[in-house]
Amino acid sequence: MWRRLVIVLVAMAFVLGGVTAWNAVKAHFIHQFMVKNASQPQTVSTTTAQYSLWQPHVSAVGSLRAVHGVEVTTQLAGMVETIDFRSGESVRAGQVLVQLNAAPDIAQLHSLQAAAHYAALTYRRDVLQYKAQAIGKATLDAATANWQSAEAQATAQAALVAEKTVRAPFAGRLGITTVNPGQYLQPGTAIVSLESLDPIYVDFDLPQSDLSRVRTGEVTRVTTDAFPGKIFSGRVTSIDSLVDPSTRNFKAEATLANPGLLLRPGMFVDTAVQSGAKQRYLTLPQTAITYNPYGDTVFVVHQGKGPKANDTVEQMFVTLGPTRGDQIAVLKGITVGEQVVTSGQLKLKNGSPVIINNSVQPLNNPNPSPQEH
Repeated sequence: MWRRLVIVLVAMAFVLGGVTAWNAVKAHFIHQFMVKNASQPQTVSTTTAQYSLWQPHVSAVGSLRAVHGVEVTTQLAGMVETIDFRSGESVRAGQVLVQLNAAPDIAQLHSLQAAAHYAALTYRRDVLQYKAQAIGKATLDAATANWQSAEAQATAQAALVAEKTVRAPFAGRLGITTVNPGQYLQPGTAIVSLESLDPIYVDFDLPQSDLSRVRTGEVTRVTTDAFPGKIFSGRVTSIDSLVDPSTRNFKAEATLANPGLLLRPGMFVDTAVQSGAKQRYLTLPQTAITYNPYGDTVFVVHQGKGPKANDTVEQMFVTLGPTRGDQIAVLKGITVGEQVVTSGQLKLKNGSPVIINNSVQPLNNPNPSPQEH
């Protein structure tokens, strides 16, 4: 019996030892597998959240319009005698543009002027005779009426002759004309466009919610893809007195300086109107934000504990404010001085180890130019 009991005990010890050894070997291999497949540190770039001064502005797409702009036309019919301008040149106010044939009208003017001169002589002679009591008051009155009528007819004819000379109504730049010498023009025929380009207006529409944010005199900055990187400055000069009932938008007008006459009527531009005093916002590059249906988040870096421990990240929900260029304002969720991941977020989750490499940083310019994008 003792021999059998010893054999059973030895067998049980052998089995228990085997199970223990197997569990130890299995635990070792599991540990090795977990170590081998543990999250590897991900390389990210970061920035430090800091406050910056922020000028609030209202943005809109505007359209340029000349302060003065017309299609120069003729009031009278006539044949073009001379064209005294070239397409695209600048002209001064009152400069002769087109001369219509006025020879018959000038001849008629000379005839009427002669008649007026003769009527004036008759009037002066009748005045002397009336003083000498050689004629009656009725004769003098008739001479006065004849003289005044002749002068009025001559003046009207002179105005008619003057209208055969087409002049620039104001200083500006001419467009392209298709009128040629010898061409017969009807009244109202367009001869050439004339635009006053400096200064120039920009018209833009804004939603009614911005009505309290826009005031006359506010600084306006305008950019256009025609001149990348160039900013044209001006001020709001007029705000419409009504809101469009179909769109609930209102119109505003700003006047811009246009040195070099670079801007032209009809161009569309991006308009930014400064609104109120500068604000102080905590800012980040827009690339730092992860946009999700359930909320916008950022990854905040926490320093690792120990000389060999990696830094880790924590996902934080944030409340965002306005944007400007490459930057975005953060109203809630992080504090000044925190280190925030700006690129590489797709590889991260809560607690992921990271390696920081800031040799290449995403754009963080409040006023980027198109070349940067």
